[in-house]
Amino acid sequence: MLRSLHGTRRYVASFAVVLALTATIATPAMAITDGELDGNGHPYVGLMVAQDANGNPLWRCSGTLMSSTIFLTAGHCTESPAAHAEIWFDADVTDAAAHNYPFKGDVGGTTYTHPDYDPNAFFYRDMGVVVLDKPVKMKTYGKLPALNSLDKLQPKASTKFTAVGYGRQESYPDAASWQNVALRIRMVAHPHLVQINTGFTGDFSMLLSNNANTGGTCFGDSGGPNFLGSSTTVAGITSFGLNGTCGGTGGVFRTDRSWSLDWLATFGL
Repeated sequence: MLRSLHGTRRYVASFAVVLALTATIATPAMAITDGELDGNGHPYVGLMVAQDANGNPLWRCSGTLMSSTIFLTAGHCTESPAAHAEIWFDADVTDAAAHNYPFKGDVGGTTYTHPDYDPNAFFYRDMGVVVLDKPVKMKTYGKLPALNSLDKLQPKASTKFTAVGYGRQESYPDAASWQNVALRIRMVAHPHLVQINTGFTGDFSMLLSNNANTGGTCFGDSGGPNFLGSSTTVAGITSFGLNGTCGGTGGVFRTDRSWSLDWLATFGL
């Protein structure tokens, strides 16, 4: 689920879907579990707060600066009623007053969602961007993979990714939900590939590991990058989870397909 600015939204009917050929409920918006502090490891990964046309904060997500003006995130992070986003790039945004959170970030921008995005089946085209109001200069930006290049990957422990994001580091059962940790700190984990090009993932997503050994993603913030290995290539965008305890696997939306690359090309990427 998307984490609201004032607490955790439980189950939202409009986001509840049943994946094809399964009875598993997928819920959007994730963050890092069993990870480590990122520090300055990925300064081009930021925390965003979506706002409506009147400037009211809606929800928060993570994302990747792909150029000085284009911030890549999940489609369910930019969907209506979002019209604008504020973005912070500090590794630690826990001091809300010092960072003007959630109203004024380091930079703002206009939100755009993939034209084929469907909120009732968000995982099929779960991609969005924020076009920044002013350039943000950094030494390094995220990169996109080549067309269909992820098809060659093998589901095994050695096929590693680097997941980065802000938000909840753990998730507990409802009876102890008050213990949820969501400190707005950039975290990093190193999950491995579990499924790709299966009847479950289709040709649009991947399942990555999510356990105490590799880390993974959890309820909190979506849109964060899953870099291929230790590279800057954003192979997938954190998209969905399969249970309420953030265990087992996490779903990411692939960026190597034509519908992803062609749309992003219209923004100059």
